[in-house]
Amino acid sequence: MVNQTSQLDRSPNVSPLMAQSALCRILDANLDRAREGLRIIEEWCRFGVNHVQMASECKHLRQELGKWHSADIRAARNTLEDPGTTLSHPGEEQRQGIEQLLQVNFGRVQEALRVLEEYGKLYHPEMGGTFKQMRYRVYTLETNLLAYRRYLKLVRSHLYLVTSPTEKIFSIVEAALLGGLTLVQYRDKYSPDSDRIRIAKKLREICHDYGALFLINDRVDIAVAVDADGVHLGQDDLPIAVARQLLGPGRIVGRSTTNPDEMERAIAEGADYIGVGPVYETPTKVGKTAAGLEYVRYAAENATIPWFAIGGIDMNNLNDVLDAGAERVAVVRALMEAEQPTLLSQYFISQLTRIQNLRDRENKIQPYI
Repeated sequence: MVNQTSQLDRSPNVSPLMAQSALCRILDANLDRAREGLRIIEEWCRFGVNHVQMASECKHLRQELGKWHSADIRAARNTLEDPGTTLSHPGEEQRQGIEQLLQVNFGRVQEALRVLEEYGKLYHPEMGGTFKQMRYRVYTLETNLLAYRRYLKLVRSHLYLVTSPTEKIFSIVEAALLGGLTLVQYRDKYSPDSDRIRIAKKLREICHDYGALFLINDRVDIAVAVDADGVHLGQDDLPIAVARQLLGPGRIVGRSTTNPDEMERAIAEGADYIGVGPVYETPTKVGKTAAGLEYVRYAAENATIPWFAIGGIDMNNLNDVLDAGAERVAVVRALMEAEQPTLLSQYFISQLTRIQNLRDRENKIQPYI
């Protein structure tokens, strides 16, 4: 199978036998590396997100790699004399979470495929093109998996914190995350962009440390600048399609709605979720007439995507909102002004989880996720 006319074989400083052995060792190492990385990713697709199609794609990719892992390539393996077995980096000794674990292994697979693509050109005339196309398939798989993981996390999030400007923003958000919060939106209408970018970067780091989603209110440009998980758009903001084009694939886009017409339009435009409210009058929406519990009831009956009741919701009226049909709520002051954000987050989440489980039992269905 070796291309005997390769430039490597004709090198005056390397014998053909040595060149062929080195080439096969390179191919062997990177075939192993790519297959191992894909198996790690496949296990999460299978057991972490229960996604049959993505797990199947990983399996097919591994099988295709296995077909190229021929006996002569394996025979060139020399682990005892491989200097790479003693090389290590402190970053390889730990993983900070599933997100990082997946990103590291996607990177490993993509790098290995690039090596196979280039060195494969010296080994077999079809190898370069085959591994090039395989690399593009892995890029697509990465985009789809990260997007799906974000969406699963969105669906599983029942409490949504929308921040308001305060010097204690970092400590408040982290305290809420300690209570189980998994969805945060950074909202600041008036600070200079330089401050907003600085704060947003820090908040994104905190959120991702706790495995939470981090979204930006209104500003798609800031979301791109800080690598946020997505944006939340008002009725007067960018069209959803334009926001997606700017954000790139796999990001979450939400939309505020105040009535059934806006809800239907947001769903038709492809929003990942919607805000339903304001349920009660709130200083964060100055001049906005409360949509009331009637709109919450309408959403409970008609919304086909995840939705969050929002607007003046606190401990005192939470049960009324839940009784109207809500299973997810977004809050601002209730957490941002709380004396103990951790405990309050736990309370909200426990009540929201309780009502969801109760409705699931009443409907005699298993939980959606």
